[in-house]
Amino acid sequence: MKSHSSTLLAEVRTFRQNHPDVRYVDLIALDIPGHFYGKRYPVDMLEKVAAGSPLKLPQNAVLLGAQGGLFKIGDYCFHDGDPDANRRLVPGTLKPVSWEAQPLGQMLITSDGTEAPIEFEPREVLAKVLERLHRKGIHPVVAFELEFYLFDKKLSDGLPQFARDPLSDDADDQPNLHIERLSRFAPVLDDMVETAKAQGIDITVITAELGPGQFEINFGHLEDGLRAADWAALFCRSTRGVALKHGYRASFMAKPYLQHPGSGMHVHVSLYDAAGNNLLAAHQQQPLRHAVAGCLQLLPHCMPIFSPNHNAFRRLGGTVNAATRACWGYEDRDACVRIPESDPRNLRIEHRLASADANPYLVLAAILVGLEHGLEAAKEPIAPLNEDRNSGTDFPLEMLEAVRAMQHQPALREGLGAEFVDVYCENKRQDHLAFQQEIHAREYRWYL
Repeated sequence: MKSHSSTLLAEVRTFRQNHPDVRYVDLIALDIPGHFYGKRYPVDMLEKVAAGSPLKLPQNAVLLGAQGGLFKIGDYCFHDGDPDANRRLVPGTLKPVSWEAQPLGQMLITSDGTEAPIEFEPREVLAKVLERLHRKGIHPVVAFELEFYLFDKKLSDGLPQFARDPLSDDADDQPNLHIERLSRFAPVLDDMVETAKAQGIDITVITAELGPGQFEINFGHLEDGLRAADWAALFCRSTRGVALKHGYRASFMAKPYLQHPGSGMHVHVSLYDAAGNNLLAAHQQQPLRHAVAGCLQLLPHCMPIFSPNHNAFRRLGGTVNAATRACWGYEDRDACVRIPESDPRNLRIEHRLASADANPYLVLAAILVGLEHGLEAAKEPIAPLNEDRNSGTDFPLEMLEAVRAMQHQPALREGLGAEFVDVYCENKRQDHLAFQQEIHAREYRWYL
């Protein structure tokens, strides 16, 4: 523990030497809906925390709804006295913030690794899944891909406007995959990439996607699943900030336009043993088929994680490459679980169902539990789409049905933790009901 504190203290002191103008550091963590919460600490106080002083935040901050409110979930929030819970600093995440008006730093905090981790904290849920897999000799290598839209900074009557082409000042309202879009929006995209790299994030490929003003960013493959999810979370935060600085609004909303493709979170996962052998490629790829079967079996029960809000369900099946059934295929982007062409060393699955605004810690945890379940059950999957275009099993397409499917699934309760599943399902149920508590103009047009 002393060595751990020494490492953190050295990190903070080095940061202060390199950034003497920074007076405050945001200590941040992801809540259940995927928003950052935390505290802004004077940098000298951060040094004390790094040296071992306690760091406490309200436990129930993890339970905030999409709009920041608290819901009654069991005894949490209103019958537990709103207790504090210990957090710790995540080593290696203290970085400068370049998109704010004043010099600032940020650093991830978490409850995992503390004496009393919060069972429903997203990062702790993933940490427990990874720890269990490591004990079994399974070592995931993970890479995220995130799609997002650029909009004009100003909304029009609350609605997004197309991003303005900086060369012509016209609205970028034409869907295309043209490489020229990367050139036209190079200043903001380059800043997003450089800012992400300053956060320690390995950005690889940038793609102009099909939707107007839509882009995709790929991250490097990591042997540390927690850090891979950290990258996805931190990229969303920095990208929103950089976009505003350039006069745009960046959004990871799942389906901002009904007539254009939604934004997804694609997760590549391969599994290795301690010697570095690809477990999925063994025995003529039979473990790969078992892992796929497990993913597909649990997928219908994970929909509140993969589609975490009302808008996210709009993305499914409406346009390009978004399935409405649990299915798989080789080199097939219509499949929820795609097997990219690769050599045996790099054989992996690409899980394509989650929306871009899903919680990356929970998405990865759910995928890994599905893979784990499949490897242990050792069952054959349904036919791939390459053999049968109608292959697939149904999954819920609205939130309340999805919550019911998730809450009592035994493998999920065991794999993700029963307390987490209960808390998460109630959070999503209450969030969905709160969303419904408003009458929109269309209802008056139709029914008045």
